[in-house]
Amino acid sequence: MPPKAIDAAAVRALIETNPDTLLVDVRTPAEYESSHIDGAINLPLGQVDRHLERITQDAGGQMVLICQSGSRAEQCQGKLTKAGLEETVVMSGGMNAWTAAGAPVIRGPERWALERQVRLVAGSIVLLSVIAGLWWPPAVGVAGFIGAGLTFAAITNTCAMGMALTKLPYNQPRNKVDVEASLARISRNANQR
Repeated sequence: MPPKAIDAAAVRALIETNPDTLLVDVRTPAEYESSHIDGAINLPLGQVDRHLERITQDAGGQMVLICQSGSRAEQCQGKLTKAGLEETVVMSGGMNAWTAAGAPVIRGPERWALERQVRLVAGSIVLLSVIAGLWWPPAVGVAGFIGAGLTFAAITNTCAMGMALTKLPYNQPRNKVDVEASLARISRNANQR
């Protein structure tokens, strides 16, 4: 079943007509801290499995899932749908589409998006291994390994390199994400309906 998605303009209209719309940003805490939609809660994708039962039991009404480009929100939607929570939609294009539409955001310290960091690291490793391969031919194998990893990431819609990069100090927010507060907000939103 293809993901249910709506565009940024539809999300803006939904927020205007229903201010209680629950916006769940599944990006890393550092990405969320860098820029997010006013009123959105941060529940990183890496935390969803751990709290899946509670989310599906406590959520009520429609939930809009947001990430940087849409793929992590789609992963989250798949997990929630599989667990029995049907009323979720993905904001297609994610924060990229939101900001491109000129929609308002809360800004914090600027950080590169995780996808951009993956492109930088993967591209740099490939470039350096090809250059090193000019002097030591087996080094080209590293480029092949990275290429295989990126192919696997595209096919499975996962990214081991991205998950590893989230652990770097650069990707840590100034304030730790309060998952309990996010889960409480999901529950509170359900009780308001």
